[in-house]
Amino acid sequence: MFALVWIHLLAALVWVGGMVFLSVVLVPVLKRDGGFAQHVALFRTIAYRFRAVVWGAMGILVATGSALAVGRAIPLTEPWLWPTIFIAKISLVTLLFTLTLLHDLVVGPQVRRILGTAEAARSGRDRLLVRYSVLVPRVSLLVALLVLLAAVVLART
Repeated sequence: MFALVWIHLLAALVWVGGMVFLSVVLVPVLKRDGGFAQHVALFRTIAYRFRAVVWGAMGILVATGSALAVGRAIPLTEPWLWPTIFIAKISLVTLLFTLTLLHDLVVGPQVRRILGTAEAARSGRDRLLVRYSVLVPRVSLLVALLVLLAAVVLART
């Protein structure tokens, strides 16, 4: 059980730590002095590499989290018997996975396509999507931090 907890925590650390690094360190440095356009290729390369790490971490989290829940006698096939904090954590995890899918498969590709077109050729919807696309990773980070909080509460119960 100890090894499962350690692997579960390591996967969470990699995912959330990477989100914090991208949001709090890398993006602000690249945006400094309006120079983000010069670093788009670098950012895209880092983001693609991180995406692969995230999806691997997500798989590890699902596998180890399921095993840990069973080890705590939480009946995975009977959600009506789940403790409230476990329901909260699973709900937040589901939201985080959904936001990650939305970011990686919908918003990201659309924004990339839009940024590849001339400013004059962009529709109002395109400009709106580019402007507000930054909310998905920010909300994802907030949800990830709430997942960690729920995990701590669950571990203490």
